Amino acid sequence: MNKIRCVVERITYQDPESGYSVLKCRVKDYTELVPVIGNLVDANVGSVLLVEGNWKVDAKYGRQFVAENWEETLPATIYGMERYLGSGLIKGVGPKFAKKIVQKFGQDTFAVIEDNVGALIEVEGIGKKRVAMIAESWERQKEVKNIMLFLQEHQVQTSLAAKIYKQYGNGSIEVMKQNPYRLADDIWGIGFKTADTIATKLGFEKESFVRLRSGLMYTLSELSNDGHVFADKAQLINKASELLEASSETIVMTLDDMIRANDLIIEEDLVKQDSKGNVLTPVYLPSFYFAETGVAGRLSRLASTPAEDRLYTKIMSMRAERGSTTLSIDPSVIEKRTGMEYEDIQKEAIRTAAASKIMILTGGPGTGKTTTLRGIIEEFKMFNLKILLAAPTGRAAKRMSEATGMEAKTIHRLLECKPPAGYKKNEDDPLEGDVLIVDECSMIDIILMNALLKAIPPTMRLILVGDIDQLPSVGAGNVLRDIIDSEAFPVVRLNKIFRQAQTSQIIMNAHRINEGHLPIITNEKTGDFFFIEKEEPEDVVDLIVQLVKDILPRHYHYDPSQIQVLTPMQRSVAGAVNLNIELQEAINPAEQEVPIRGRGLVKMPKPCLRRSGYVYRADDKVMQIKNNYDKDVYNGDIGIIRSINETDRTLTVDFEGRDVTYDVTELDELVHAYATTIHKSQGSEYPIVVMPIMTSHYIMLQRNLVYTGITRAKRLLVMVGTKKALSMAVRNVTVTKRNTMLRERLS
Repeated sequence: MNKIRCVVERITYQDPESGYSVLKCRVKDYTELVPVIGNLVDANVGSVLLVEGNWKVDAKYGRQFVAENWEETLPATIYGMERYLGSGLIKGVGPKFAKKIVQKFGQDTFAVIEDNVGALIEVEGIGKKRVAMIAESWERQKEVKNIMLFLQEHQVQTSLAAKIYKQYGNGSIEVMKQNPYRLADDIWGIGFKTADTIATKLGFEKESFVRLRSGLMYTLSELSNDGHVFADKAQLINKASELLEASSETIVMTLDDMIRANDLIIEEDLVKQDSKGNVLTPVYLPSFYFAETGVAGRLSRLASTPAEDRLYTKIMSMRAERGSTTLSIDPSVIEKRTGMEYEDIQKEAIRTAAASKIMILTGGPGTGKTTTLRGIIEEFKMFNLKILLAAPTGRAAKRMSEATGMEAKTIHRLLECKPPAGYKKNEDDPLEGDVLIVDECSMIDIILMNALLKAIPPTMRLILVGDIDQLPSVGAGNVLRDIIDSEAFPVVRLNKIFRQAQTSQIIMNAHRINEGHLPIITNEKTGDFFFIEKEEPEDVVDLIVQLVKDILPRHYHYDPSQIQVLTPMQRSVAGAVNLNIELQEAINPAEQEVPIRGRGLVKMPKPCLRRSGYVYRADDKVMQIKNNYDKDVYNGDIGIIRSINETDRTLTVDFEGRDVTYDVTELDELVHAYATTIHKSQGSEYPIVVMPIMTSHYIMLQRNLVYTGITRAKRLLVMVGTKKALSMAVRNVTVTKRNTMLRERLS
């Protein structure tokens, strides 16, 4: 083994998955920069590394240093100090101020910042506010480095250090020593396996209670990530026993202790059977148990409490007078007001809505959901009802506003989310209005539905609108389908495709796929549905890049940012992760041409921030992947990076006209969104959708997945891949059953 001390000058390549990095470093006695390769994902430009490893000569890249172990140290040279301070690690200091500080204090620079930071005010341009920022950032960076060293000792990914410090501050190392499993409970993005790695290194026993408890919670959380609201007791014991490599007896004992302590809740009153007829014994995380029982109870109470608005009381009094249970409003009155002619099923929906406390309206694309909804809104307006409109995502709410001409809010904004307290609107401070109409309800998970129902007063009406043939919610539950299947409330199904919609190949093919037929592919120039056959995944990716960057913008006059690539999977060559890397490089490369007086257009590097191997540049299209109530942005929201401050290590994202700022330590909440999974596209609509469909996606190839992807396209859909893969998806109607009890509770 050899050792070198080096300064990181630039980062050529980083793979966030494997951690593999290629750094160009300045090493003493070497005139040229030395390539250092290995797992160095947390190294930053300006960092001084002490690296242990071996030299090798690569046939293509020449002499390289292969890192086996490394640690970060403070630089000792003037040059190194300037690079370190100017790297962006210390907030308030960019390259300009780094140069000034080092010129002023020389070799004593770090000693001044450490012991007499107030002296920095002597540097031209640095005021009290910046001095305070530098002092705070220096202290934070020191503590984060201590945490990194602790994690490095225990062979754990050191990029977690900033998150851990943010949660526990200067007590971080003590928390990890006492109970490392707290990391999995308290910090988003740190799972049981990471905490378990630390615990094992610290000598925690395999069958210790804290380990088994954390493992059971992790197993239940993983099941909820797959959409399950509960786990069958036998299934939970088997999975946890396998994961924890512990005996089923000790797992059962731990489980019983957790149930006694109300850490978990077991439900033995309701009987649930799986597809094979086996009786299940549901075990819940408390949040899911109270959400599911809350949704069932609140829906039942809402349905049994009469409304107090003029329309409802008039219909009920006329029904009582005439001894009729079916009397309702005459839809022809609404036809005159709207100038529309409604089909019989749409008239039924209008009549049903007029006389119902809770109603569900469902149907696929082109079946007239929007037209019917406008008719229902018109009848409510005719009787001066106060109407509230909501949808799960910002994009879905925007579409609802455009379709109805009324304000629609996201559910989170409707409920006035106020962190850390939660939703302001609840049983104590309910919503004000006569009727709430919620669109895209197939996206609503059990937790969000419970929060929404808490805020609905007993006399308010509720109309749920959605397409149950789409994918279920990303979160746990199958709420809309369970409500419909319970047969506890009126449901109107729109199933006739309107004549206008029949000219759209997108809509017609979506319905064909939903019925189990292959789409009709003509690839006519005037059409809106295209299929381009490509066998090799690499060829698929190359073509998608060409389509998004050049071909489609040229032919259809849309900016590449308006073209959305939707893929079945995150991983694989044609998965979202790799497609984002390729599309970012093509559409928003590292260098931009800047006009400089007297020199014309000069290529300059774009401002960027790096985090966990990903590079975030100005103009990148990004998606939020976690509900962040403080920032008022939610899982699935898409925005554009408008500006990057390399000195403060922050960036600003424009979400539909609203600017949100992120610190570099928060960037794992953002992923690039040139391509995204079909799951993440629910509730959204895009002018143009490009969709790879390959046999390598076979794990995810299901009918409802392809149907959902196709119905996201408004103007044009281009599929790239093989017809064999498409055929596999259309034939596969195996929808993974989710463990829920909502239907049974409502029934």
